[in-house]
Amino acid sequence: MKLGEIVALCGGVLEGGDSSLDIYGVGSLAEAQPGEISFLSNPRYNHQLSDTLASAVLVKKDWDGASHCALVRVDDPNRAFADIAVALSPPALTYPPGIHPSAVIDPDAVLDDDVCVGPHCVVEAGARVGKRSVLLAGCYVGHGARIGDDCRLHAHVSVRAYCVLGDRVWIHDGAVIGSDGFGYSPRKDGSWEKIPQLGTVTVGDDVEIGANVTIDRARFGSTRIGDGVKIDNLVQVAHNVQVGHHTVMAAQVGISGSTRIGSGVQLGGQAGLAGHVQIGDGAVVGAQAGVTKSVSPRTFVSGYPAMEHKRAMLLQAHLGKLPDLRKRVQALESQHRSGESPA
Repeated sequence: MKLGEIVALCGGVLEGGDSSLDIYGVGSLAEAQPGEISFLSNPRYNHQLSDTLASAVLVKKDWDGASHCALVRVDDPNRAFADIAVALSPPALTYPPGIHPSAVIDPDAVLDDDVCVGPHCVVEAGARVGKRSVLLAGCYVGHGARIGDDCRLHAHVSVRAYCVLGDRVWIHDGAVIGSDGFGYSPRKDGSWEKIPQLGTVTVGDDVEIGANVTIDRARFGSTRIGDGVKIDNLVQVAHNVQVGHHTVMAAQVGISGSTRIGSGVQLGGQAGLAGHVQIGDGAVVGAQAGVTKSVSPRTFVSGYPAMEHKRAMLLQAHLGKLPDLRKRVQALESQHRSGESPA
């Protein structure tokens, strides 16, 4: 694309550049090469602008600084960069309808129009795969499972018995939908008896699930993932969890059983949620937070145990002063024992 076309696409204002310049790709300030466009949205990376090889950089309209490359001033550099990346992307991979000869499709399974089933997939009896959905190599669809229209299951995804996916669900490699919930009852001899997990998983429309995510089936009823939810890699969702619409979870989040998460919630990486708690609509849980009790709507919590973010940061600041405080207390105790007057 010409730089002028990019400026028009994102509604920006070009400064110090040639609108006829060819732009071939996108990159970070540190890694971009000539012919690529980058962006600056966080002031901590201001210093990288002086060294970048990018031909053009997106900045906020009110950004104040000098640059040796062309600047495109926009309202939101991060959003504009995403739009440009889409425009410059190569065409999406397409998968023609058909069933690979190595796939195993039970006669009682139903495949709707224009379905693509890749090598070594298995679709069990009573399962249904919706229109234009794609199962890539090694996918497993269990007995009675339902896959909606326009879904894409990447390699080695398992959707186990009686689980339901809505329309336009994308699941990345190695994810498991409907594994047994972690339920055991102690016996008198100290061993554990497995509790049957008789429920299912229901996933809404327009959901994206990352690689190696596990979503456990309910003990009874259904583990539910609402419409528009986005789940990063390596997330664990336990049995009977309920997730509201348009919630997002970063990598390695762990959610214990029967927790209820509202709509529009943001869970930072490695956050851990105890069982049977409620996270209100619009709440934000910081990275590595340990949530042991319910969180009110539209609040920001962090730390362990999770608490209001500003309080957690204050406590962290105080913790850094503990070594000096310990020395002061020891000095006061020494003066007290010797009878000296404190300084």
